[in-house]
Amino acid sequence: MDKIWLSQYQAGVAHEIDVDAFRSAVDVFERSVAKFRDRPALANMDKVLSYGELDALSGHFAAYLQHTLKLPRGARVAVMMPNLLQYPVAVFGTLRAGCTVVNVNPLYTPRELEHQLNDAGAETIVILENFAGVLQQVLPRTQVKNVIVTAIGDLLGFPKSAIVNFVVRRVKKMVPPWNLPGHTRFNDALALGQRRPHERVALDHDDIAFLQYTGGTTGVAKGAILTHRNIVANMLQAGEWVKPAVREGEEIIVTALPLYHIFSLTANLMVFTEIGALNVLITNPRDIPGFIKELKKYKVTAMTGVNTLFNALLNHPDFKTVDFSSWRLVLGGGMAVQKAVADKWKATTGVTLVEAYGLTETSPAACINPLDLKEYNGSIGLPVPSTEIEIRDAEGRALPVGEAGELFIRGPQVMKGYWKRPDETAKVLGADGFLATGDMAVVDARGFVKLVDRKKDMILVSGFNVYPNEIEDVVAALPGVLEVACVGVPDEHSGEVVKVFVVRKDPALTERDVIEHCRKNLTGYKVPKAVEFRSELPKTNVGKILRRALRDETAKA
Repeated sequence: MDKIWLSQYQAGVAHEIDVDAFRSAVDVFERSVAKFRDRPALANMDKVLSYGELDALSGHFAAYLQHTLKLPRGARVAVMMPNLLQYPVAVFGTLRAGCTVVNVNPLYTPRELEHQLNDAGAETIVILENFAGVLQQVLPRTQVKNVIVTAIGDLLGFPKSAIVNFVVRRVKKMVPPWNLPGHTRFNDALALGQRRPHERVALDHDDIAFLQYTGGTTGVAKGAILTHRNIVANMLQAGEWVKPAVREGEEIIVTALPLYHIFSLTANLMVFTEIGALNVLITNPRDIPGFIKELKKYKVTAMTGVNTLFNALLNHPDFKTVDFSSWRLVLGGGMAVQKAVADKWKATTGVTLVEAYGLTETSPAACINPLDLKEYNGSIGLPVPSTEIEIRDAEGRALPVGEAGELFIRGPQVMKGYWKRPDETAKVLGADGFLATGDMAVVDARGFVKLVDRKKDMILVSGFNVYPNEIEDVVAALPGVLEVACVGVPDEHSGEVVKVFVVRKDPALTERDVIEHCRKNLTGYKVPKAVEFRSELPKTNVGKILRRALRDETAKA
């Protein structure tokens, strides 16, 4: 497809980026910490770390991995924690040691954690003590040899660190009992690393920066291989896009989405670190009153989020008391931004909620709306610099402007493939370099892309992918279940929720039995919110359950 969208770019935004400007994400990071050494880089629970301190601490962590653990180049290091100061220290330290970061959702059940650690071949994990009990349950069945445990207050400085950790453990009782013999405390690891300087690793474009787990466009969770080239490219692409709206060394961005999610990881941590911004890390964005209190402490200039988060803020009365005079850039992604939310956001804050689109497989940014957009336009925007798109029909033929088909993307941000899954890679990544997104879209005459449907049965709950196969496998393992089908149904709070249809083998099986079983085996957002018992499920003539028929029935109800 001709790049008809280029004429719609904001003035000053280049059509192409030079991915060869940096050999690795570490090169970009080291330039930033040198350039902005005395500026604040991270804030969390009123503790601020400068770029110089982030440089030192991540260097200590890198040295610990290199000299104490003696991890080889390319070793996979799992990081399992919410938004805390320790997260960027561990991630940048891992990258500087020449290792690969494996982001892990801290809400994973033992089953999900075991699968990811084994699939990635991770021998080292950095984990918040609140979740150490989950690791304890699966550790003997994994390859993990090195366990580094941190507590919420570890980097807050004395005496606050001691107070916070005491309250979390003893007063709020947020840390279940755990026992991991031979583990190392995070601060002890930093102290050990401080004894010797880390050895700079000459990384290149093809080195793997992140194994970012996703369901992809098909099946169970797989690790998308994001190389340093992919990450550098997307940092430069997104950085070029936001250039007209940001000022180096002056931005304050609110980071409420978890950094283990690709959207927040790249857009907030990577891109805004590159321009010397202050990242305000929100550890628990579900605490809306507490979140709003944090917003009032800073002259915020930018924020990213998902539709459900924006909606939750708008529906809290205290949000209107925030001073929005310094706010200039708000990006929505991870799930569709609803018009009603976008309109209310503009009316409340005076700032346009700009929708963006991406995938884990595209590092993630692929399309973003121009930042000078005056109001919500229902589009996911324009392809970012150095990105090509095509709309194709079911036979793979390119379609013209105005016709709906599957969206395909090509660019330097597109993943190398799925970790140790050549068959799955081949399903989505063609020899021509185009990635099949699994999303149905249409491009208008100006080059704006609009999503019209999802090709697959994926369910999107608050920006997180949920795949029916996984839910069905878990439910089918419950004694008393004969058959099961899983679909997504609309929900005003989270976009969609999971619903399962069950044919009982045991007439005594209840909805509560199904949901409690799922809670033991699935992360919260994957747990069905509704269970409907049926005498039979609709099927094709070869016996395949028709999920689409169930969705249609639910929609008509």
